[in-house]
Amino acid sequence: MQERKKKVAILTLGCRVNQSESSVIEGTLKKHGVSIVTLGDNPDFCIVNTCTVTGKSDASSRYLIRRAARTGAQVIVTGCFSQMEHNEVCKLQGVSEVVPTSDKEKIISRVLGYDVDPVYSLHDRARPYLKVQDGCNFSCTYCAVPMARGRSRSLSIDEAVTRASDIELQGYHEIVLTGIHLGSYGQDLFPKTSLARLIRDILSSTSLFRIRLSSIEINEIDDELIELIGDPRVCKHLHLPLQSGSDLILKLMNRNYTAQTYQKKLLRLSRISSDIAFGTDAIVGFPAEEHKDFILTYELIKELPFSYIHAFPYSARSGTLAATLKPQIAGNIISDRAEALKELSRHKKEAFASVQANKILDVIAEEEDAQGYTTGTTSNYLKIDMKGSRLNRGSVVFVRSIAANSDRLRGVMIS
Repeated sequence: MQERKKKVAILTLGCRVNQSESSVIEGTLKKHGVSIVTLGDNPDFCIVNTCTVTGKSDASSRYLIRRAARTGAQVIVTGCFSQMEHNEVCKLQGVSEVVPTSDKEKIISRVLGYDVDPVYSLHDRARPYLKVQDGCNFSCTYCAVPMARGRSRSLSIDEAVTRASDIELQGYHEIVLTGIHLGSYGQDLFPKTSLARLIRDILSSTSLFRIRLSSIEINEIDDELIELIGDPRVCKHLHLPLQSGSDLILKLMNRNYTAQTYQKKLLRLSRISSDIAFGTDAIVGFPAEEHKDFILTYELIKELPFSYIHAFPYSARSGTLAATLKPQIAGNIISDRAEALKELSRHKKEAFASVQANKILDVIAEEEDAQGYTTGTTSNYLKIDMKGSRLNRGSVVFVRSIAANSDRLRGVMIS
């Protein structure tokens, strides 16, 4: 009699690094005959990969753990929230095991019941994440992630190139290089190397159509990276966290730049091409942030050529210096400031999309809807809905964008 397939549900919160790690677990389990299911499909195991970047993330992590426990499955919890609140998570009803962030890949063998090597080339996304770095040596006063992830650690260039090549062999055309502190890639290796060197080696060793960078710090964009951004195979998309436009708040955050140095570097980058999409993060309601500090942030973001903004309401993290700073800002003020930036982001998105109408764009096909439109992502990080012949997920297509609908495009395939 054939043995019943094990069923596993994987629930992931948080950043691209978490998503990349969950994707490796999922792809490896699938390769070894495990069915990946939802919570409603009576899983044998539930893997909950948690996040602790904000108080909301903590609450979401607790909620998912409790939902997973109600299925009666064996619940394995990992990720930054369970790393920081290990004792609390261990006490939650239904939790079978809490796995440290450094041991996530061991969950695979725990589920299978025997040891296997992780597979890094099988992904459910059309544009896979490739994690090349973990941990952070920075000490931003608001951030608990270095406590959860440890110091910066880089994948060797040879291993990173091998994983990129293996992903390409599976038929993918774009990879997204990710890390907790991506711009520090290679500084811990011997001999030291750099993110720019890694990108050059991937470009020369593969035929991948596109390489995209996830979040990177403004001070880590050097001349070599600026040159690479001009390469047609490097996506015209940079996510550059600002956090605040007030030098006082930046100093309290322990960020290593001023508003002026950030502005100068981004304007220099914008001269490479008018089509580059710039995204940013901003924290509002940081302790001691007065109205004038928020206005400095708002006006700087308004002035700069961003195509989107991620606005984060400040959330005190236990064990961080910022949690001890005074005065803490009232919740209603924080909410109002966050909403103002979100509204500005909506206008920025729509303006950037409208400029991209009536252009030829390269697109990775992703999902098809009931009306026969396929949604894809452009090099400069816009979503575009395409009408035409059926497309395989992950395929490359060239599209003439014919209209902007809010912050999305509509287009017609030309090849």
